Amino acid sequence: MKNIAIIGASGYTGAQITSLIDAEPELAIQGLYVSENSLDKGRPLADLYPVYSHIDLCLSPLAAEAKAKILDEADAVVLATEHAVSLELAAWFYEQGLAVFDLSGAYRFADTAQYPKWYGFEHTHPEVLAEAVYGLAEWNAPQIAASRMIAVPGCYPTASLTALKPLAALLGPARPVINAVSGVTGAGRKAQLHTSFCEVSLTPYGVLGHRHQPEIATHLGQEVIFTPHLGNFKRGILATITVQLKPGTTEADIASAYGVYDTAPLVTVKHNQFPKLDDVVHTPNCHLGWKFDAASGYLVVASAIDNLMKGAASQALQCIKLHFAL
Repeated sequence: MKNIAIIGASGYTGAQITSLIDAEPELAIQGLYVSENSLDKGRPLADLYPVYSHIDLCLSPLAAEAKAKILDEADAVVLATEHAVSLELAAWFYEQGLAVFDLSGAYRFADTAQYPKWYGFEHTHPEVLAEAVYGLAEWNAPQIAASRMIAVPGCYPTASLTALKPLAALLGPARPVINAVSGVTGAGRKAQLHTSFCEVSLTPYGVLGHRHQPEIATHLGQEVIFTPHLGNFKRGILATITVQLKPGTTEADIASAYGVYDTAPLVTVKHNQFPKLDDVVHTPNCHLGWKFDAASGYLVVASAIDNLMKGAASQALQCIKLHFAL
């Protein structure tokens, strides 16, 4: 039995992974934590999320005594916290010997120069960053098993990279064009005017400047054009990606490339059949559908995931199970 502490448990992702870990027979929740200043400290999780009424746990403030208790009782921590908060907490828990599964962006780039540009802070723990593994579960399983510092990918990068990485050897020089739409839970639980129900309307945002663009490019090994959109639905991501493949590429080549997922139980690939969000919402799955125009060399592939599941919590659970060989 492995005991997992969840920090940032009051947010959508933190609550989601709490539910997932609670359902795993070989995992136990060591405790649920929020910041010492949180208005939610002391409240039962079920007060915030009645759907999790079966989880009889309260949210504890992450005071010094709580940290000591985590070190004494937990095998790992999950950080569902802000990037700058994870930066410090991940390093501290890692240096104390625990496994860390960080859902923020604080350890996703190996290059420290990326952090001031995309996250607004200098990376103060390069020695821990050097040990971090990118937790794209279907692609980095051996590294996830071997490292105690796992940077769980962003939701948009998960959808995009799952679709594009099998094609790496087939890609032409043109940048893949990724148009992706996310439900509003991707913006987090904090109240904001632009994500309130009456304000949400399908719109692009972060155009040619979103922090997930360099994350995708870094882990694909090729620059991309990435345009995220906010959709008027709660959860899910649908990414529609257009790529020009190398001359001479055939449908058989593409089918063979996607054969990498033949033994991946959470990834489904279909030819000439495209996914919709209802296929994947509330599941840990990724559904891919593709169609190729041999005359032009262009491929369109669509990738559907649940942003809170495969895009965050259920992928973190995959990483936990890979790391502990469960």
